[in-house]
Amino acid sequence: MAVTYMTEDGLKKLKEELQQLETVERPRVIAAIAEAREKGDLSENAEYDAAKEAQGALESKIAQIKARLMDARVLDATDIKTDEVQILTKVRVRMKNNGMEKTYQLVTEGEANSLEGKISVTTPIAKGLMGKKVGEVAQVQVPAGTLELEILEISL
Repeated sequence: MAVTYMTEDGLKKLKEELQQLETVERPRVIAAIAEAREKGDLSENAEYDAAKEAQGALESKIAQIKARLMDARVLDATDIKTDEVQILTKVRVRMKNNGMEKTYQLVTEGEANSLEGKISVTTPIAKGLMGKKVGEVAQVQVPAGTLELEILEISL
């Protein structure tokens, strides 16, 4: 698996999710399997099949999170410069077509949250903004066409 870059916050959230899955969800699924087993013939027991399927999905998710944690590298915000757009920076932009301003924070994929203005560095907008400096205009291809975003401010 590739190295996963994340912030301290992202690492904390991932560890909390893992703990929730292992200490709450796993026992719940195990109890569901045991309850379904008590109902007799397992060959025709839909509840048992569903519980076993849920267990497989849960264990797969736990394994994926553990792998991400093993390959995680924490980004130190003190190493981030604000002379150009990069991961962890906040960038205020003006859309050239309508003058509307918007602020985005470029984060890792696992920390993206559009409601908080946090966009993944893998999105077209983030890719178009990366490396740009204040005053530059990024041309970003999106499904609706090309966006022209003028960089107004870069901060942490």
